[in-house]
Amino acid sequence: MAEFELIARHFSALAPGGAGVRLGVGDDAAILEAPAHRQLVMTLDTLVSGRHFFPDTDPENLGHKALAVNLSDLAAMGAEPAWALLSLTLPEADEAWLSAFAVGFRELALRHGVALVGGDTCRGPLSIALQLTGLVEPGRALLRSGARPGDRIFVTGTLGDAALALEGLLHSRKVDGALLRRLERPEPRLAEGRALVGIASACIDISDGLVADLGHICERSGCAAVVQAARVPRSAAVEADLQERGDWRPLLAGGDDYELCFTVPRQNIKALESSGVRCTAIGEIRAGSGVKVVDESGRELPSMHGYDHFA
Repeated sequence: MAEFELIARHFSALAPGGAGVRLGVGDDAAILEAPAHRQLVMTLDTLVSGRHFFPDTDPENLGHKALAVNLSDLAAMGAEPAWALLSLTLPEADEAWLSAFAVGFRELALRHGVALVGGDTCRGPLSIALQLTGLVEPGRALLRSGARPGDRIFVTGTLGDAALALEGLLHSRKVDGALLRRLERPEPRLAEGRALVGIASACIDISDGLVADLGHICERSGCAAVVQAARVPRSAAVEADLQERGDWRPLLAGGDDYELCFTVPRQNIKALESSGVRCTAIGEIRAGSGVKVVDESGRELPSMHGYDHFA
């Protein structure tokens, strides 16, 4: 199949006429018009076969995840998603694979109002690069740099499921379907991110592990964090694994959860409680630097490191 036929067949249908799209898929570049009194929030992620996903991953799940990880970045900024650019490098034009990938991408795009406005395709080792643009009111974006000593630390959802699923796959073990879904079809917390605007002092999405990502907030904010390990929310499967092995790493250092970790000043706690955001308090921001995780007796757990491509 020729390149332009591939685009027309599988990706032109992924370009709904979203607000602000003056010219989308089919030309040399897209023409977009940002709404008045909005700033653009831009993010880009690349998923590489064998590094970010297994070569035999269900392509429909992969289409979902490619968009979800970018949407999660926008959620962490409190932004509203708008437009996407998709670049696919493919070993071959596999009709069944492309069709399934498009289904997964389209379902999530339509759910969150994302218009695909362009991109590129080429031949080579399988990789997916997606650039996403969102919108936010001037001066209202959630940043990593606003945490201050005394702020409480919260996370949405539960942590560790994706890491546990990945560990099982790497060791060729049967993986529970619910855990596998957390790894392959994460749900970006966009509504939560929008609700936290004006409430949270800092925010980040958990892609490389709680300790690592909270560490980025501490670094950018010039402060320290203390996390109560027992308070970190976890599913029954992660709790059972923790009781069996005593290994905190999937919960505290595992990546791919795509939940939000955020800080809230004490005077905003009531506003958080009224916001509808389902979250769990896990610790506190303090003066100093770095992230310390303590058990129920206050004893510090051994240091843990999240995912790093070049470590």
